[in-house]
Amino acid sequence: MTAHDTALDGRRQRSDDVLTNTHPALRRCWHPVARSDEVGAEPRRVELLGEPWVVFRGGHGLVAFADRCPHRRAPLSLGTLEGDVLRCAYHGWCFDGGGRCVEIPALGAGAAIPPAAKLRTPFAVAERLGMVFLAPEEPLVGLPEVAEDAVEGFARLELVPTRARVSAGLMADNFLDFAHFPFVHKGTFGADEAAEIHPYEVEREGQGFVLVYEHPFANREDPAVATGTRPLVQTRRMTYHYLVPFFLSLKIEYVEAGGVNTIGFFLQPESDQSCRVYTTLWRDDIGNGVTDVEAALAFEQRVLDEDLAVQTRYDELSLPLDVRAEVHTRADRHTVELRRLLAEFVATAAPGENP
Repeated sequence: MTAHDTALDGRRQRSDDVLTNTHPALRRCWHPVARSDEVGAEPRRVELLGEPWVVFRGGHGLVAFADRCPHRRAPLSLGTLEGDVLRCAYHGWCFDGGGRCVEIPALGAGAAIPPAAKLRTPFAVAERLGMVFLAPEEPLVGLPEVAEDAVEGFARLELVPTRARVSAGLMADNFLDFAHFPFVHKGTFGADEAAEIHPYEVEREGQGFVLVYEHPFANREDPAVATGTRPLVQTRRMTYHYLVPFFLSLKIEYVEAGGVNTIGFFLQPESDQSCRVYTTLWRDDIGNGVTDVEAALAFEQRVLDEDLAVQTRYDELSLPLDVRAEVHTRADRHTVELRRLLAEFVATAAPGENP
């Protein structure tokens, strides 16, 4: 083997040590596939980990199947729901809520149904936080929780989901990272952010972590600043929660002005080239005349667009799991922990996939 061949082999080994949007380990997780109000009695096609699924609401609640009829592999999302029965649009085969074929029109009434005429189902489908979640195989991590969703006084605001050519792992890394605020978000909130990151601690919680970071910022939205009641520079407390693989939330507390804004960030890895991004806000200042809902949503969309302007330009849509593959500093402590948690999860969920 030549030195050139050895170098190529080394690169191949290192390329295995990354998390792509369709990594086999991700089949052992819950993933969002739609907003709750996007799923009704009409079959809806969604894509997850490079595989199409059909989801709808039947008589027994949420139902999901692989989006492929076992007869001629036609997309079942082209079909119709007749009561609790899903009828394929190609040859009219009918399937009940459990995926069992109950009618083949071409064979006539009372004909025997081939045992193999059944649909493949995911391990489970569920609904939480205003979203529909799907687990292709038995999940090793639970569904996400956001405490503010159950607290009286908090309104839930939802951005329209965004589809983009991004890596789910890199988008999770981006959401957690606050060192990029002064540079990426100069057009929204980052103009007054200090670039220096002070020391902070990361605390593991099961298959995730939490960190709290306080820093000064210019609160230009506080009406009391204009009257001189409060100073322009105030304190913001940020509490990040992360859960494997791509469930993230940021609770922002305005210490002097009061008020809480929690941002939920949920990623649907559709294919190696695409993710659907869900952003949800929980705010306790809606309805008091201070916060305009449309303005709040539009602002958060602008923030996301600033992030996407960077993330969509990456050549390699994958997250390195080997911490030696990148240069890290003390300001990256929590995003290094993200990589470690995902590497541990991959080693458990898909042993042998990574060196």
